[in-house]
Amino acid sequence: MDEKEFMTNESTNDTPEELNKEKQAARAKMENIFEQISEIKAEMKEMPPKETQEKEELPTEIEVRTLTTESDAEKEEKERKFMEERTRKNKRMLTRAVISIAVAAAVIFGGYFYADYIPKGQGETVVVTIPKGSGTVRIASELKKNNLINSEGFYRVMSRLRGIDGKYNFGKYEIKRGSGYEKIFKILTQPSTNIDAVRVTIPEGYEIYKIADLLEEKGLIDKDKFYYLVDYGNFDYDFVKEIPQRPSRLEGYLFPDTYEFVPNDEYGIINEMLGKFEQVYSKYKDQVASTDMTMDEIITLASIVEREAQGDHDRSLVSSVFHNRIKSPDYPYLQSCATVQYVLKERKPVLSVADTKIDSPYNTYINKGLPIGPIASPGEKSIAAAINPAESDYLFFVMGSDGKHHFSTTFNEHIQNKNN
Repeated sequence: MDEKEFMTNESTNDTPEELNKEKQAARAKMENIFEQISEIKAEMKEMPPKETQEKEELPTEIEVRTLTTESDAEKEEKERKFMEERTRKNKRMLTRAVISIAVAAAVIFGGYFYADYIPKGQGETVVVTIPKGSGTVRIASELKKNNLINSEGFYRVMSRLRGIDGKYNFGKYEIKRGSGYEKIFKILTQPSTNIDAVRVTIPEGYEIYKIADLLEEKGLIDKDKFYYLVDYGNFDYDFVKEIPQRPSRLEGYLFPDTYEFVPNDEYGIINEMLGKFEQVYSKYKDQVASTDMTMDEIITLASIVEREAQGDHDRSLVSSVFHNRIKSPDYPYLQSCATVQYVLKERKPVLSVADTKIDSPYNTYINKGLPIGPIASPGEKSIAAAINPAESDYLFFVMGSDGKHHFSTTFNEHIQNKNN
């Protein structure tokens, strides 16, 4: 696959003179790769042909000789020389095969990367957020998630070869798809542009509908588009693939934090919140793997802890109650008021008996164990508490008149705490 073939893959639309100059500059930087491939191919052609084993000439005359028997040492020496020669020939053949494969791979993949490197024309503009202190690995990941490059690995290689590593800036950048590497390098090494971003804080324990209300109030999103992306959007994170398909699919995974969002960028807003979740969750991934719970179960439990706990002082105790109930043969129902409030889409301070009987897979009064998914966005402390509950035998807790939770191991103790 040569350069001409890739030239035909470029956009056939009329492009500005500036874009043509960028393409020519990008091609010039990539031509070295193809020149090196050509040199390797030329060297291959000059290699001597495969050696053939010389045939022993048959005697043309019958000679009368005195027959002698070879000694064992002579036989071993002949066999050793024969094996050495065959080994040398096999090594030469293997070396040629490896070089041939390497050249073919270089041509194929070199062409693919070449097409990724050069500019392709003016495409859709996307907003990319580069967190402060991000290295080339993180930046390449962000560019890939926004479909601005095809290969993170090749981008990292070219960033190093072009001397861009360590020169990146941070902030929000507007980049057009199809810009090519050189344009991206130029943009990301400049101070971030003055994009009209809106600062917004997503509180811990917010449900998706409350997040959507807040973002709409700030003039940042169209709710219908936001909800569609929550349910069906394609986000390039491994953990998203582990989330079961269900209504409000990303519930619990839009990480609560303070952000600066650009209006009318629903995909970018969700993508940035998911990126923050990935950053936080990666610290606990190995711990989750050592438990008997899945990531989704941990985040589901963490969301309940977030909604039920009264502060940092009792998160791990609240978590221990739910862990104990999940394992208990006598009290397998979590009976969390927060799960019913999630169904009601209303945070009623006191639930009615009818409320606790609502038919929903989220209602933990009528369904054993965890609900089918998270009920809110938990913060990092609640995620840590869900993974590492306090050691206790508690099966009950109730809010006392003092505004604090009171924990108990028996139902009688629980009734006494309720009456106090």
